Order: sequence, then C-alpha cells, then structure tokens
Amino acid sequence: MCDARHRKPAPAILQKLAIYEGVLSTGALNAGGVGLSTLVSEPELCAMVQEGEAGGGDGLIAPRRLPNPCLESPQRMDLHRELLFNQRIGKNVLNQKSELQKALSKHKEKQLMNQIKEHRETPELERAIAERARRLEAAEPVAESDPATNPTLQEVRARLRHAAPSAAASAH
Repeated sequence: MCDARHRKPAPAILQKLAIYEGVLSTGALNAGGVGLSTLVSEPELCAMVQEGEAGGGDGLIAPRRLPNPCLESPQRMDLHRELLFNQRIGKNVLNQKSELQKALSKHKEKQLMNQIKEHRETPELERAIAERARRLEAAEPVAESDPATNPTLQEVRARLRHAAPSAAASAH
C-alpha cells in the first residue's frame, strides 16, 4: 500500500507545528488560510516567537512555569506572613506539646475539676464538722499515750479502790 517513508504530512499540520516552533509569522498564517483565532491568539504567538528566539536559536520554546493561583492568593500570603512573624518572635501558634506534657496537663486539669466539684458538693457546715473531726482524731493518739487516761488502767485502779477499803476494814 503506502510506505510510511514516502508520506508527507498535511500542510495544516506543518503550519501548526510551525506556530509551536515559532517559525511562521502572523502574515504567513493569514496568507496560508489558517485563522489565528483557531490556533492561538496574537499576543501568545508573539510571546512564543520571542521565547523561541531567546531559547537559543534552535527553534525550541523555553518552558515556563505555570502560575499557581493558590500561592498567589492574598489570604495565603497573609497567613504565611503571620506565621513567619510568629516564628520570628518565638510564639508557638500550633500548640505542639509532647505526649507527656499533654498527659500532665490533663491530669492537673482533672485534679482541679475534682477539687472544685468536692468544694461545691460539701456545704460549709459539713466542711467545718469534717475539719473538727480531723483535729480530734489527730489529738486522740496523743491522749492515749498518757497512762492516766488509759481505759484498762482506769479499770484496774477502780477495782483496787473497791478492794482496798474492804481489806482495810477487815484489818481493823
């Protein structure tokens, strides 16, 4: 059939390739019958031709980085500026704590909440009674060490007193 070596590309394809290579001018495109509006706008074509010339003379278009609308947004720029300022002054805005610090703060908060809860639940009178009971319990061990207040010793003395007068009466 048809050999691939003898094939010639269509003229429309050659013209489109020429636009991308920056070889053809706008006048040649209009004369060739291909409209600019179907391929590329005129400012883009001029930019392509200039880039092709600046690319080193081999007819290639130098690659350009596409603009990122996210990076150019004013909200993102304000946030980035604020984060840089906070970093410069040493303010930690991300609340980065270690696990130990988090657990310790949680434990302290729990203890504080328990104290507040206990303080609310017990009325003033009950707290006063509990305080007095604690003071009496603290004073009792000191009193037990005194031999005069020992209950068993008092019982023995009482028996001796009762027994002593009867023994003294029989001795007379």
